[in-house]
Amino acid sequence: MSNDPLAIIFVSNGPGELATWVKPLAQELHKQIALRPKSDKSSISLNLVLVPCPNATGYENLAAKKWFQFETIIKAKNFWKLIFNPHDFGSWPSKGLVIFLGGDQFWSVLLSARLGYLNMTYAEWVARWPFWNDRIVTMSEKIVQKLPKRIHHRCSVIGDLTADLAETEKIDDPLPEGKWIAIMPGSKSAKLKVGIPFFLEVADQISILMPDCKFLIPLAPTTNIDEIKHFGSNKNPITKQYKSRIKSIIKANNEEKRGILITKKSTIILIQEKHPAYSDLSQCELALTTVGANTAELGSLNIPMIVVVPTQHILVMEAWDGFIGLLARLPILKYIIGRLISFLKMRRRGFMAWPNIYAKRMIVPERVGHITPQQIAQEAIDWLNSPSRLIGQKKDLQSLRGSKGAKTKFIKQIINLLEEKNLLS
Repeated sequence: MSNDPLAIIFVSNGPGELATWVKPLAQELHKQIALRPKSDKSSISLNLVLVPCPNATGYENLAAKKWFQFETIIKAKNFWKLIFNPHDFGSWPSKGLVIFLGGDQFWSVLLSARLGYLNMTYAEWVARWPFWNDRIVTMSEKIVQKLPKRIHHRCSVIGDLTADLAETEKIDDPLPEGKWIAIMPGSKSAKLKVGIPFFLEVADQISILMPDCKFLIPLAPTTNIDEIKHFGSNKNPITKQYKSRIKSIIKANNEEKRGILITKKSTIILIQEKHPAYSDLSQCELALTTVGANTAELGSLNIPMIVVVPTQHILVMEAWDGFIGLLARLPILKYIIGRLISFLKMRRRGFMAWPNIYAKRMIVPERVGHITPQQIAQEAIDWLNSPSRLIGQKKDLQSLRGSKGAKTKFIKQIINLLEEKNLLS
């Protein structure tokens, strides 16, 4: 291995990408190459640059720090400072590699050009700046075929990174016996404002109708119990539209590995603060979730789900991706525009859950519109009372999973590129 200083930079945006792409790749890369900060004497550092994104929470850097995978973490709000004055954030080596792992691909291209580094992109759906990439790794062959033939030699199909999540399904701490339902209200404030009060009432309703059901909230890496408590209190104006309230929350301790939330109707909900919570999730028969990368995670773990988007709450659309989310955040017109967007979205019925997007058909139910906790509670019970339907959705999700090994193939491409450029020996 060369002793010349070298920087490897992961570029990413939101909590979903961090959990499903960035963290697993960082862990594997440290296994394959001696990198700082884990290997103090290494001349190669692994770094993380977070980029501007409307879907970010602002807490991504705090989540990433806990993993101890990166020597330097640049917050999204400092991205432009990094572009204009890179050395304000330390001494960057003359050689390096920037790897796109979420957000707008342009930020990765811009950063690599500014630092004079190589650029690599993981293209899940499309490679938008192919001529600016030294290497493109793709989820499918279809992406490569859309690119000019003269750059096909730079491309490699590695598969779906989320397919490797199933490797972590090992049950290391069994949940108590019962029919477990995972509740995933989201990772961003806009989603939590709606998701927490809505899903708490769903849980209360299910408990009344199906008392043997048990509930689990696996916390996203960018949120915490205090936020759950806040959004479940009267401090959240949306909470006032629902009957359910939080009676108490007990954080996890040495004896109890999971936190405990108790509603005023005595519904008990366990809270898993450790991330990723794949061991706990794999024991659930059904998940009730909002849209986002969590639907891809659930799909990779073969967990049946119902995707819930109650558009009567305009705030939920502030967390939507792309142009729709931007419009919904307009301070003056957002209520008018939001209602219109909701109407058009429901008429168009474009897929919102990742398994449906992958399959280009409805595999998991999407409940979008003016929906109530009572409706979702009854639908969840209907699914739980129909094992054949659950098995059917599991099989559909299984069929979407690509072959395992995308993570390993990705690391191989990183090493090959660095060796080709004589940056590794």
